[in-house]
Amino acid sequence: MKTLTLLRHAKSGWDDTVQRDFDRPLNGKGRRAAQAVGRHLRAEELRFDQVVASPAVRVKQTLDEVRSGYGGDLNPQWDRRIYLASAATLLDVIREADEGCTTLLLAGHNPGLEDLVLLLVPDAEAGLRDSVEEKYPTASVAELRFPVQRWRDAREGGATLARFVRPRDLDPTLGPDLD
Repeated sequence: MKTLTLLRHAKSGWDDTVQRDFDRPLNGKGRRAAQAVGRHLRAEELRFDQVVASPAVRVKQTLDEVRSGYGGDLNPQWDRRIYLASAATLLDVIREADEGCTTLLLAGHNPGLEDLVLLLVPDAEAGLRDSVEEKYPTASVAELRFPVQRWRDAREGGATLARFVRPRDLDPTLGPDLD
């Protein structure tokens, strides 16, 4: 059995004056949400054998804040392919994970992460999958389980969605702005 956890970067600041999307930082709400997610991961006693992440500034800062709430280092491996990647590219990255790794955390961006969940989890699996299809908000975590021994055997429609947690599920003040 292999377990894949997908973390979308936290809310970033669109009003920042950076010139490249790649360099866009988190805003205050994003930092709080990422810390809350880190505390949740710790409370659920989730551990990761390997962490692979986009090197974009907002993903790096998300992992820094998650680590703050989690209380331990995640030691990410930065992979440029994850930056704004399609579901197909993300699946390639997953299939290349170290075979000794049982629990993999992949941190990146939408729409790729949402599309990946919808690709890997069968349509017939309602409930959590429907929530992902509705919206995969920033700083949300999805956990998928594969009944395989090797990452390279991860297939479309071959996963079960075991959890989907949004920041607002942890703290209502981290939900959408209602202005």
